[in-house]
Amino acid sequence: MSYPVNELQQFGYQQELRRVLRFRDLLAYGLIFMVPIAPMAIYGAVFSASGGMVVMAYAIGMVALVFTAFSYSRMVNAFPLSGSVYNYVGRGIGAPFGFVAGWAIMLDYILVPSLLYLVASVAIHASVATVPILSAVPVWAWLVAFVLANTIINTLGIKMTARFTWFMLLGELAVLGIFIGVGVWAVLSGKGHWTWEPLYNPHTFTLSIVLAATAVAVLSFLGFDGISMLAEESRGGGKLVGRAMAGALLLAGVLFIAQTWLAAILTPDPQALIANGDPGGTAFYDAAQVAGGHWLATLCAVATAIAWGLPDSMVAQVAISRLLYAMARDKQLPSFLAKVSRKHNVPRNAIMLVAAVSLALGLYMNSRADGISLLSSLINFGALTAFLLLHLSVIVYYMFRRRSRNLFAHLVMPAIGATILGFVIWNANVAAQKLGFVWIGLGILVLIIMYAAGRRPRLSGMEPAQPHLTPVHEAV
Repeated sequence: MSYPVNELQQFGYQQELRRVLRFRDLLAYGLIFMVPIAPMAIYGAVFSASGGMVVMAYAIGMVALVFTAFSYSRMVNAFPLSGSVYNYVGRGIGAPFGFVAGWAIMLDYILVPSLLYLVASVAIHASVATVPILSAVPVWAWLVAFVLANTIINTLGIKMTARFTWFMLLGELAVLGIFIGVGVWAVLSGKGHWTWEPLYNPHTFTLSIVLAATAVAVLSFLGFDGISMLAEESRGGGKLVGRAMAGALLLAGVLFIAQTWLAAILTPDPQALIANGDPGGTAFYDAAQVAGGHWLATLCAVATAIAWGLPDSMVAQVAISRLLYAMARDKQLPSFLAKVSRKHNVPRNAIMLVAAVSLALGLYMNSRADGISLLSSLINFGALTAFLLLHLSVIVYYMFRRRSRNLFAHLVMPAIGATILGFVIWNANVAAQKLGFVWIGLGILVLIIMYAAGRRPRLSGMEPAQPHLTPVHEAV
């Protein structure tokens, strides 16, 4: 597949990263980032928060992010650069807004690896509790091991990362296939009965409950947007990235809905789960035990731990390192983060910094009783806030700057997406809202200091010629 040779030069950049990723690599990257079996880890929390309507929560989350994926595809076609919303908002609206968007999504991407490492370490520690040698390994040691393994692989180049993610993706899909197969057999054998209640239950339905649950469920979808970070490493440029994002999101949505619906049917005591929550995080594995016994519950638990601790946190590290690289080469972060390894063509300094921060945050949050839930809520807040700015950038860039006549693509679609996300943020965890707004406020303060110091945010090649773009009134 060919790509424009001068695609980056027209924006004032040189091609430093290696273009080796194909559609299937991008699709695998997005799926691994979202983790096909991600609902296994947070199923109980979503089920309880949604009044048992766990499928509705995931369906709403998927629909909400379909609009976001559409806005991403519009902007990645216009600006096929690393940096995701930082570049899209900055070039679509203005550099200061891009800085705020990058700062917001940074909250998501910086915390995601820490959350993944912590969840995986706790889960693997519990899973091997009965194994004499491994049971003595503390949670913090598992965390350190995960961080070291991922950092080594990522510094060896994006091609090595892509190969590893493909291998791990096949493993996750195999585990999911086993669960669905055994689960369907269990339902047909009378261990459960078909019901529409996971999608809609008139006795527990309220809009605020479902939206609050959706804010949790959205955590499973975060990662499809990380594909946009690889625009400068894709063989097909922005268009290929847009297709991969849409494909990964829709495929993951189908997998999430299938496994949570089946788990809801097999949940042994749904009313108790709604009333008491899932403090131990074992609700999905309890359903797996009903379906196939202890072996299936153990398989799902171990697979979830490995998936979160290795491939998922690995691609998260890739995403945040590319964001730091993009902001640093525009001199909005320290310049050492823009250094690229000549041998492996990866931003090694950024990767190492992400590893250090992830390790420190993971170890700190491990000492807090609410560490996992607090990290989850903050990650959602940062991502959804950045997505709101992304939708706004589509409207401003296409409707006002380029005078687009395509109202559906460049006004209606992003407006609907922004409205849905606004409702989800409004119904999010209060503590996360407070801390999230503090983070945004800190970013604005940093921006003010930059202006005061005469370092106004600027993006290279703000008005490039774009001969490869179709006229906006013809775009769909």
